[in-house]
Amino acid sequence: MKIAIMGAMPEEITPILKIVGEYKTTEYANNTYYEASYKGTELVIAHSKIGKVFSTLTATSMIQHFGCDKLLFSGVAGGINPSLKIGDLIVATKLSQHDLDITAFGHPMGFVPGGSVFVETDKELINIAKDVAKELGKTVQEGIIATGDQFVHDSKVKDAIVKNFNADALEMEGGSVAVVCDALNVPFFILRAISDTADTDASFSFDEFMESSAIISAEFIMKMVDKLVE
Repeated sequence: MKIAIMGAMPEEITPILKIVGEYKTTEYANNTYYEASYKGTELVIAHSKIGKVFSTLTATSMIQHFGCDKLLFSGVAGGINPSLKIGDLIVATKLSQHDLDITAFGHPMGFVPGGSVFVETDKELINIAKDVAKELGKTVQEGIIATGDQFVHDSKVKDAIVKNFNADALEMEGGSVAVVCDALNVPFFILRAISDTADTDASFSFDEFMESSAIISAEFIMKMVDKLVE
C-alpha cells in the first residue's frame, strides 16, 4: 500500500511532515513531493497549490507517477452549514464543482455530459474516520463539500451554492481530486477543518484561523494513517 496525502497550501502539509519526521524530496511537474516511510508504509505528501487545475495535476501525479493507491486530503474549508463552527471537522460524503455551469444547455449546475453532479467518497475510509473520531473524542460531521475556483465571501453566492448543491462546506480543490480518483479507481477521502464561514468576514477569519484549523485536520489524517497501516 502506498498512500498519497494532499493539501492545497504548505500550511496544510507542514504538520504532517513534522509527524512523519524524515523524508526525501522529489521535484516533478513543477511541484515538490515528499516521500517517506512511515510505520512500514510508503507515503507521498504534497501541497498542490490552490485551485482545481493544480489539485488535478497533483492528484494525477501522485497516482500515476508515484503509484499511490489511496489518497487522503487534509485541509481547511469555509463552512456554510450553520452548525459548522471554526475548527470543526467535516468529512465529505460527496463532492461537487459549484462553478461548473452549462445550464444554458439545460443541464443542472455542476454537471457535464459523461460526468455527474456529485462524486461519492470511499465508505471504508469514512468508517475509519468515524473510529478515529470516537477514539479522539471528537465530533466529525459528514456532509457535502462544494468546490470552485473562487474564495467565496459573498452571501448571495453562498446561498446559491446551498440551493444548487445543498452543500455544507466550500473549498477549492476537493471536487477535482474526487473526479481524478473516481476515474482512476483510487479510494479517496477528503477531510476539512473549518477556517471561516464564507461570509463578508471570510478573508479575515481565514487568515486568523487557517493555520490552527490545518493542524487539527492534519493530526486527524495521521491518526487515520495509523489505522490504515495497523
